[in-house]
Amino acid sequence: MNMFDEYRRGLLFMRMGEPASAARILAPIVSAEPANAEARLQLALAYFATAQLNRARDELSVLVERDPSDHYSHHVLGRTLERLGRPAEALPHLRLAAAMSPVPEYRDAVDRVSRQRG
Repeated sequence: MNMFDEYRRGLLFMRMGEPASAARILAPIVSAEPANAEARLQLALAYFATAQLNRARDELSVLVERDPSDHYSHHVLGRTLERLGRPAEALPHLRLAAAMSPVPEYRDAVDRVSRQRG
């Protein structure tokens, strides 16, 4: 199978609610094609869904470093840091995402994490 077919297979596993299987398929793709931002995002989401939060954080950090204007990656990185119990680190990413795009979920995350910080 070629990389594109494997990528599609990984997405299928994500849609089927099997993120652990998706991660096993997507990780070699990201290793082989490190510049493939979409594959990296899907891998990060698979890691997030399986509570492999440090791995998700690592993948998302690469994405926001490469494209600081990617509001969704900032949001998911913020959510990942929130789940890791690091609200002070999460809040700047969540605020940036909310400032870049008027998605209600983004604003809700900012409000929630702001309350956590007291």
